[in-house]
Amino acid sequence: MKMPFRTLLLSFAGACSLMTAVPGWSQTNDLLTRVKANKEIVVGTEARFAPFEYVDSGKIVGYDVDLMQYVLKSLPEAKVKQLDLPFQGLLPGLDAKRFDMIVTAVTVNKDRASHFAFTLPVADATTGILLRANETSSIKTPNDLNGKTVGSQTGSGQLQALIAMDKKLKAAGGAGVNIKQYVSFDEAYADLALGRLDGVAQAISNLGPLLKSRPGVFAVMPQTIGPKTYFAWVARKDADSATLLKLFSDGIARANRDGTMKKLQQKWFGTTMDVPSDALPEPTI
Repeated sequence: MKMPFRTLLLSFAGACSLMTAVPGWSQTNDLLTRVKANKEIVVGTEARFAPFEYVDSGKIVGYDVDLMQYVLKSLPEAKVKQLDLPFQGLLPGLDAKRFDMIVTAVTVNKDRASHFAFTLPVADATTGILLRANETSSIKTPNDLNGKTVGSQTGSGQLQALIAMDKKLKAAGGAGVNIKQYVSFDEAYADLALGRLDGVAQAISNLGPLLKSRPGVFAVMPQTIGPKTYFAWVARKDADSATLLKLFSDGIARANRDGTMKKLQQKWFGTTMDVPSDALPEPTI
């Protein structure tokens, strides 16, 4: 029996639809595939967070930049377009698909991990307190910060640790901390040096290079505050971004295991730090 042409055409279209609906029958067109096709990857960065990333002679340089270049050896044809934005705009910008990944030091915490996908860790993000050099005898522990004014960056994991410490001090009957928020850490450092702050809550990995660059100006409180935390890079938490996220995490794992990460840490921080190479620990804050 001959089938009318219109019926034959509709049957063929239906079969094509079925083929595209079955996993594996159609070519994937996820984010990594598009990056390869476009030969460009767009990343968001806050280039005011030395030594992770900062601008030197008009060029973004730093630990994350060098590590990213190592990771992207897996994408030799992809040109990197790096957008420099305030930290507060990075996660919303990723959500809005203004760029493919965030390649800057982002502290992993519960709230962020519930909405975004993180790579393997790239550095230690545990929070310390930066002091003026002449305050080390009077501020030695978190209890000594009762009634003091301490600054940190708006939206940062270090601000979150500072807020938690303030609550803990008040729960123990103390005065707590007067918290002042800044758009960038550089502004907080300037106010600390001028005596407008008593301390700055910042990741300990950032503080060593800062002390070296400003000898005799700053010191670090001996005790850290809050739990062990890590910096990582960020992708959208969806199937479209999954393969690109894996490429980045695989590259970070290689750098960790073959010694590249330690060499870059020594170059940029003047010391090394141990970070997990097999999995991202569950955040506790």
